[in-house]
Amino acid sequence: MDVSFILITLLLGAVATWLAGDKWASKTALFFSTAAFAVTAYVIYLFTQGDVVSMHFLWIKKPLVIFALQADGLSLTMAALTTALTPVIVYSSFGNLFPRTRNFYALILLMAFAMVGSFLAVDALVYYVFWELALIPIYFIALSWGGGDAEERKKAIVKFFIYTFAGSLFMLVSFIYVYLKANTFLNLQLYAQYLNPIEQRWIYWAFFLAYAIKTPIIPFHTWQANTYQKAPAAGTMLLSGIMLKMALFSIVRWQLPLTPFAADQYKYIVIGLCLAGVVYGSILALKQDNIKKLLAYSSLAHVGLIAAGAYTLTLDGIRGAFIQMIAHGFTVVGLFFAAEVIERRYGTQNISEMGGIRPQAPKFASMFLILVMASVALPGTFGFVGEFELLYSLAQTHMAFAVLGGTTIILGAFYMLKMFQKAMLGETNARPFADVTFAEGTVFVILIAVLLFFGLHPKPIADFILPEIQNMLVYINRYKL
Repeated sequence: MDVSFILITLLLGAVATWLAGDKWASKTALFFSTAAFAVTAYVIYLFTQGDVVSMHFLWIKKPLVIFALQADGLSLTMAALTTALTPVIVYSSFGNLFPRTRNFYALILLMAFAMVGSFLAVDALVYYVFWELALIPIYFIALSWGGGDAEERKKAIVKFFIYTFAGSLFMLVSFIYVYLKANTFLNLQLYAQYLNPIEQRWIYWAFFLAYAIKTPIIPFHTWQANTYQKAPAAGTMLLSGIMLKMALFSIVRWQLPLTPFAADQYKYIVIGLCLAGVVYGSILALKQDNIKKLLAYSSLAHVGLIAAGAYTLTLDGIRGAFIQMIAHGFTVVGLFFAAEVIERRYGTQNISEMGGIRPQAPKFASMFLILVMASVALPGTFGFVGEFELLYSLAQTHMAFAVLGGTTIILGAFYMLKMFQKAMLGETNARPFADVTFAEGTVFVILIAVLLFFGLHPKPIADFILPEIQNMLVYINRYKL
């Protein structure tokens, strides 16, 4: 078995879900998404035993394109994040009734297929195909099953699609340029290709534009809040929990090792932009009454810190970025699901219309509070491990960066606890609020279990990703004395 079986399982699942019809679509999607996670776990096991689980075969002769899927600590970790969260996202949607159900769940699996492909691909053109393919399902998920005014939703989703698609074209042009010099799209051969400082600068900023939009990093964030708000809960979870990780992963896989001279030259500028997003996102979150917008700006702050760590070009920064990507994925999916549970009961996203929920739903309030604590990096939760290492890497680069980065913890604690207080506490709300159902509780328990387990024992993930990070740093730092 090789890594292609993960993609095959997801693609077959998308087709089977669509063929199953509306009645059985959700259960079929849950079965195949869970199967994809099981396949991923088995592939990881084979990889740790020393088996060759990568896959390469000739796809196109001219230009030379190799359908190459690489198994290493970084790609398999991100594939595991995707296939672990996908069945959770599918199952979390069981409480909603969707028109054209089979289309909805088939698109979720198709999107997971594309995202896993982008993590595994090491041929630049194959990677780009998967990168762009992931846009199509989320476009239709958000447009067809999103909330709010239809015309406003259409504007927000179309803006998101055009913005991210246009930014990616600069990355494609860069790949074509390097291919013309190297006559290959394979990543290791592209890394080895000599690019002079001027070439590296142009390519570096072309990649940065594509990844800054997708992450997002300010000032390229303007699509995010409205898209997160208008998309259905499952779409928001896919975007925040997994899709933005494609850009963060790609910084390390493609941008930094291809342009090491430019990466070192512009390191301080880019880290400054990332940290500006930390502060800016936190301040905007403080002012939000809409809970999904608050979580969107909170995510902007957190991913800004993750990107800043990756751009430090240090072992601690890149390792902390990957650890925090995983922690953020599980945390933000849990938080958006909590917002969805409230909206199911009260039909609102406005925090000012909530309050007094805890006396009626103590189980829900307790699980929501644990997710809030994980979001603000409480020691003992997974988020603390990643944020500590990110701040440590920033301190190695410049102490001022660590101070600015630390604001995400201080401001994050303030706006998240303030949100929890307004939404959950106070006198019992006059409107009834049923406590979590078995299905809702199962979703929360799975997410919380992961956050607490790896918060106390992060070593398996840290050790698994370390060898490949060290390999990448050889290319990233090859121009340093």
